[in-house]
Amino acid sequence: MKKIALLLVLLMVSSLALVGCGEKAPEQTEQNQTGQADVDFSKLVQVKGSDTMVNLGQRWAEEFMDKYPEAQIAVTGGGSGTGIAAIINGTADIAQSSRKMKEAELEQAKANGFELKEFVPGKDGIAIAVHKDNPIETLTMDDLKAIFTGEKTNWKDFGGNDAPITLYSRESNSGTYAFFKEFVLKDEEYAQSSNLMPSTQAIVEALKQDVNGIGYIGLGYLSNEVKAVKISKDANSEAIAPSLETVKSGAYPVARGLYIYTAGEPQGVIKLYVDFMMGPEGQKVVEEVGFIPVK
Repeated sequence: MKKIALLLVLLMVSSLALVGCGEKAPEQTEQNQTGQADVDFSKLVQVKGSDTMVNLGQRWAEEFMDKYPEAQIAVTGGGSGTGIAAIINGTADIAQSSRKMKEAELEQAKANGFELKEFVPGKDGIAIAVHKDNPIETLTMDDLKAIFTGEKTNWKDFGGNDAPITLYSRESNSGTYAFFKEFVLKDEEYAQSSNLMPSTQAIVEALKQDVNGIGYIGLGYLSNEVKAVKISKDANSEAIAPSLETVKSGAYPVARGLYIYTAGEPQGVIKLYVDFMMGPEGQKVVEEVGFIPVK
């Protein structure tokens, strides 16, 4: 009789455990899918900023929403400055920037109540692009500075045709504009004759039509429709073509980090999204789009 009573007690305990598991099942399923049980996918995540990164951001969003169909991610460009202003003012959840934020910008965000967090999901090489029929094959860093500051204005000065150089640059709110000005022009001003373009794609389209044009574009925008010029650090160094391999190795001299900023420590769906971008799936997208993954 004692054995029968013990079996009945064990059966009752097992049944209660099964019932308890049944009640927890929906929560456990969500935990397994998202890695955290309290994610609220009803929030629309606003991502704003870099035009260099906009294609990357859109691919991230597509892949993330495929994985989590309830998620809502909206990605817009407008330049790094636009994204930085939005995160400072609280009108974006994530800012994408092709330049590192300035200390003054971080302080402004702090004054508005936002302790910004920085993430670096990838690296980018800045390709110096010309029309595909331009005979110029190589330039030095000093050559680039002379060209984009307006010190030299004719292609014959670099072994090319006797023709005026047409400059295509990004607008001043672009992170690429700021990076190029600091890194290549050594903080000197762009030539007044520069054509300021609203997007990287606009530079590409202009170069396709202008045999005398030159511009700078993100590595991910290179195609056979324009030609990338090989760049050397100085006259005594080897000229290197921009590529995933040469940027990753450090051989190509015009390269930078890509940045993501969040308003404080990311939580909920924003944390899930940032973890995705920095994780294996997001890093695979970085490489597929033409940038250099960091992991």
